Amino acid sequence: MRGQHVQALNLGAPGKDAAATVARVAALPAVARALAWTEQQAGACERETVAIAEIPAPTFHEERRAAYAAQRLRELGAEQVHGFGHGNVAGRFGPEGDHAIALLAHLDTVFSDEVNHRVSRRGGKLYGPGVGDNSAGVAGTLTALAAAQAADVRFERPVWVVGNVGEEGLGDLRGSRDTMDHFAGQLGAVLAVEGTMLGRLGHVAVGSRRIRVHFCGEGGHSWLDFGKASAVHVAVQAAAEIARLKVPAEPRTTFNIGRIVGGDGVNVVASSVELLLDMRSVGVAALADLSDRVEEILRRAASGEITVEVEEVGTRPAGSIPRTHPLMELCAAALARVGVRPEPTAGSTDANVPLSQGVPALALGVTRGAGIHSAGEWIEIAPMRQGVQQLVLVCAALAGVAE
Repeated sequence: MRGQHVQALNLGAPGKDAAATVARVAALPAVARALAWTEQQAGACERETVAIAEIPAPTFHEERRAAYAAQRLRELGAEQVHGFGHGNVAGRFGPEGDHAIALLAHLDTVFSDEVNHRVSRRGGKLYGPGVGDNSAGVAGTLTALAAAQAADVRFERPVWVVGNVGEEGLGDLRGSRDTMDHFAGQLGAVLAVEGTMLGRLGHVAVGSRRIRVHFCGEGGHSWLDFGKASAVHVAVQAAAEIARLKVPAEPRTTFNIGRIVGGDGVNVVASSVELLLDMRSVGVAALADLSDRVEEILRRAASGEITVEVEEVGTRPAGSIPRTHPLMELCAAALARVGVRPEPTAGSTDANVPLSQGVPALALGVTRGAGIHSAGEWIEIAPMRQGVQQLVLVCAALAGVAE
């Protein structure tokens, strides 16, 4: 008997009830066994999270964590486990073919190798660098597939699990870009799995442009060469002018000068300064307008004595699916089924790339937490069960299950 399934490229035929679809999928014997496994093995996701979090994986140096992910995929019975792109690893569950589902869980963190990555457990929470972003995301994805494999869930379509690199900061989503290139034309839906987004459904991709601005001059002595143009003076004046820019509330648009470095001493006319600027918007036109106004300020800042060079260090494309999109409705129904209230949100995740290419995608989470990107990062342990069950239901509904 063929199980009920929801097709990735036709997620919602008109009038289809997502809640009813999820209920039918949850009632399939194999899926019911998988959900029961998550109850019986309640500590599985916690243990996986700790194992992953204690492997340092700063952006551009994710090799050790990638090797661990590849090993776990093989242990879980994934086929075609392989590496590609700038360091991604992937494995397939279910048959070969197109219209596949891809789960992207980024491996990298913002923490360097020198940071102590030891994870501690206190009061129903896990504490540690990157424990939520994104160790829990990787762990939840692996645990969901472990449940499916233990229950002999036989997907009717391919389900690719991708541990991708370069999601954070200047990684510029390169692992997600590599994934869309690698599986070009094969994917029907993409889910970006984040550790601490449980309940939130990121269906709006915030676009961004990040630039490094170099101000360079001749420099000199603060007394003897007083009046000579200073790279510091020009940079801070340009920064002040940028800070006074007005941006729209709708579509939400933001900017931030996150770093200014330069100069050689208190009595030295500065010869060089570097400024890092982040610009974001959910609107493509609004982001372009902000970028144009910043560029105009920087052009005016350049003079005969001071040169201004702009280096683009990152771009993240914008995109979205509506709240009424069948993928949104399906994921919302899965959350409701496990007792979590769904909340549509906007953000910058690995889902940006497929959304910008017209592939249905969103970001979802495994648990709740706080202190992301800080030394005090923590996640709740108990909600992991719901996060994993959500992933089991969504994968089964999207890929279909044969009984």
